[in-house]
Amino acid sequence: MNLPNPSYRGKVRDIYDLGDKLILSSSDRISAFDVVFPQAVPNKGKVLNRISASWFEFFKNVPNHILETDVENFPFPFRGREELKGRSVLVKKCKRIDYECVVRGYIAGSGWKEYRNEGTLAGVKLPSGLKESAKLPEPVFTPAVKNDQGHDENISEKEMENRIGKELFEILKEKSISIFLRASEMVDSAGIILCDTKFEFGILDGQVILIDELLTPDSSRYWSLDTYSVGISPPSLDKQILRNYLETTSWNKIPPAPSLPAELIQELREKYQKIEDLILSCISQKSK
Repeated sequence: MNLPNPSYRGKVRDIYDLGDKLILSSSDRISAFDVVFPQAVPNKGKVLNRISASWFEFFKNVPNHILETDVENFPFPFRGREELKGRSVLVKKCKRIDYECVVRGYIAGSGWKEYRNEGTLAGVKLPSGLKESAKLPEPVFTPAVKNDQGHDENISEKEMENRIGKELFEILKEKSISIFLRASEMVDSAGIILCDTKFEFGILDGQVILIDELLTPDSSRYWSLDTYSVGISPPSLDKQILRNYLETTSWNKIPPAPSLPAELIQELREKYQKIEDLILSCISQKSK
């Protein structure tokens, strides 16, 4: 029997709608600047799924959407399907809060571009003279409106608060920064810097729960402490190398995406595997 077609196919993930539950399956597709590339990165989906599931287990005191990570325990006709093994989770279906809760501990990426041009981060004025990749005095919450098509829209804290209300805003900000600080402390002990990450939340039975993926190299920017330096963009333990490569090309970041060189695909595969090994080792040690 063929696997049913996904109810929704995202940039890098397939979603199967089971009514009150969802199956999220991480593919090997890779995207950058919200565009999917023609080549896949072998085993990428399995790596991301294992990292995310491990973080959800570590932060199990935070209510989340995970129901089952073993495909053998999925409902029919998805149970035991080879196509889903190692890359899928069964989750509670909830009302998604359509905001990305981004937390930045260092000034990099789009945050650095904003600061360099405007002297601000998410519209908030920062001290002058900061250098690229500098550690911020404290983590900064920089939300964005989720758009299923095209780029997400960065907004200020005040704008988000005005849109969703002060109570919900404070819950999302507090949970996001709290998880970020704990995760940062953990990976720091393994010589990894968590530069920034994004969280997503939903509402189920009136309760805010953590959803989507968690602290993966697709939703986070990780640096190695060994190669970190202020004033440059340090080598990343994530798909930033893909973005860096694309910045050297003439591609205008509008579909269709260009083909990627085989050596870049291999480098991406190795990067994903390296960050998985480091993160899972760190979580294992801290969980003992």
